[in-house]
Amino acid sequence: MIYDDTNIFAKILRGELPCHKVYETEHVLAFMDIMPRGEGHVLVIPKAKARNIFDAKPDDLAELAKGVQVVARAAKEAFSADGLTVQQFNESAGGQVVFHLHVHVIPRFEGVPLKPHSGQMEANDVLAGHAEKLRAALKA
Repeated sequence: MIYDDTNIFAKILRGELPCHKVYETEHVLAFMDIMPRGEGHVLVIPKAKARNIFDAKPDDLAELAKGVQVVARAAKEAFSADGLTVQQFNESAGGQVVFHLHVHVIPRFEGVPLKPHSGQMEANDVLAGHAEKLRAALKA
């Protein structure tokens, strides 16, 4: 499959669409998921063009993993989470919806199930508040 430059994450990387940025390096960008499955749900994406894990370069995967770990630690602290769910999907049959490699980092709490992926967008002020909590944890 060919990488599609019109996917939503490519547009976010180019600054054509807004996002609530949490963390950024020269290799990765992390931002709030606008349809979160839990409080503090963050997406971490490589800046390199990669449809999914199958066509990502090993060095880009390594940088992505580093970014995921940084964000995961901050998310656990920022939300006083009991644990985390880290998910990554590949191709439609694997559950992938946006065809730019991305990793979901979702703070988890004992007894609280993940929300279903309903397509409902979270309020902008809620996302902004969650992003601020994460950025503060990253600075600590």
